Amino acid sequence: MSETASGDDRRDPGELPEEIREAVPDYDDEYLDRVSDRLMYSYDLERDVVVHGERFEFAGEMRMRNQKQFFHPALSYADHDIMEHLFARRVANPTVGELERLVDVGHRVADERITPNEEHFGTDVTFVLVADRIPDDVVEFVDGFRDRTLLKLGYYGHYEVNLVVVAPDDEALVASEAADVSGAFRLWEPVEKPDEGFLSRFAKRFWR
Repeated sequence: MSETASGDDRRDPGELPEEIREAVPDYDDEYLDRVSDRLMYSYDLERDVVVHGERFEFAGEMRMRNQKQFFHPALSYADHDIMEHLFARRVANPTVGELERLVDVGHRVADERITPNEEHFGTDVTFVLVADRIPDDVVEFVDGFRDRTLLKLGYYGHYEVNLVVVAPDDEALVASEAADVSGAFRLWEPVEKPDEGFLSRFAKRFWR
């Protein structure tokens, strides 16, 4: 279903299963509530979390397993785990220094939450700043940014630290290269499917 900035993309709560309705926080923030409506089907959502001294009004976790089967689900092989840890907060004026600090936090989150093994394929740690405006130096820093770390030379998969800065009132957003979830924060545009690829086939299920 396509959506526009003037339309209401929130479903009637009565249409949703009770377990989903009960699990989705009320963010007391119209923008974040609408983002949660796009992500609630694939992410476990929280509000008001603190991670290494950094406070976020909005947080989410997505876990997915890619599994090949031989005749029966019990006979599976080539299992791959894909995860994302998402953190968002409002700020008045984002700075490059704040983003650099969040990148450091992202590496600490990855160290704590990833269990390196042969089944781990990839983890994203994504930070979103919802701002009044996006300064030019922030655009320059985020645009094309990529921070990808291989675990045991890739044998245990990899993780990425991603950055997104969005100014909803200006309908402006800048995202780092691998921040696939950024489209969920671009409420003024219809939801579009990612380009086809190994990871993007899973990204299609990340959010609606």
